[in-house]
Amino acid sequence: MLKSVSRAVQLAARLSSRSSAPAAPAIRPALRPSRTFTRSIWSLSTSGAASGSRPRLLTATRALPTVSCGCGSLHTEGDKAFAEFLTDEIKEEKKIQKNTNLPKMSGGWELELSGTEAKLVRSVSGEKVTITFNVNNSIPPQLEEEPEQTQKSQEDEPDIVSTPNFVVEVTKQGTKNSLVFDCHYPEDESGHGEGEEESDIFSIREVSFQPEGDVDWKETSYTLNTDSLDWALYDHLMDFLADRGVDNTFADELMELSTALEHQEYIKFLEELSTFIKCK
Repeated sequence: MLKSVSRAVQLAARLSSRSSAPAAPAIRPALRPSRTFTRSIWSLSTSGAASGSRPRLLTATRALPTVSCGCGSLHTEGDKAFAEFLTDEIKEEKKIQKNTNLPKMSGGWELELSGTEAKLVRSVSGEKVTITFNVNNSIPPQLEEEPEQTQKSQEDEPDIVSTPNFVVEVTKQGTKNSLVFDCHYPEDESGHGEGEEESDIFSIREVSFQPEGDVDWKETSYTLNTDSLDWALYDHLMDFLADRGVDNTFADELMELSTALEHQEYIKFLEELSTFIKCK
């Protein structure tokens, strides 16, 4: 009797196990890696066949190789090509660099530099004249040339000239405010050739009284815009600047100084960029 009951229980257990996992044979082949895949992963494993352990499929240093150097940064073939280009570019820019040292301004101007910003200071009979300018964005955009003009040799291409906006601040002793001129180089007056009638190569855009030494203009101070200004008053303002050494000669020398400074900063930027890309 007991044997019959035992057989009945065993038979019920077998039928129950078969009915509870009907999908297993369909799932397992999808999860089982092929021999080729298993072999390639095994070759990347550090254990190998000698140790008898199973291969580690997600070992980061093996299955997912990275390209890096001592600095721990990413390096690609594109970075390598970029670094080679920068090396050649730096050599070419140094070849055409006209001034390794910044040219000096005539008239007793003292030069102070802070990165791309320059300051020129001069004292005239108790008055202090300060010129500030920044070489950033001081290169005029290159206009597209006609197709026949693009075939000219590089020797015929015009030199790149920096024409920055500059601010003139005139301070008198015993006064609270300075007379400030916002000046710029008009695009059609950036240069004049020999034999041409000499005209002002820079223009006054705005004039205002501002607290001495303030970097930013106060919006509450009246600002005179010269676009609709009487020409007689404008000429007197230009003469006022010329009497203090800010004339065409000064403007020419300022362009030369700014061009040399801008090129110097450009080469320095390329060198820093090259170092950053190489990351040695």
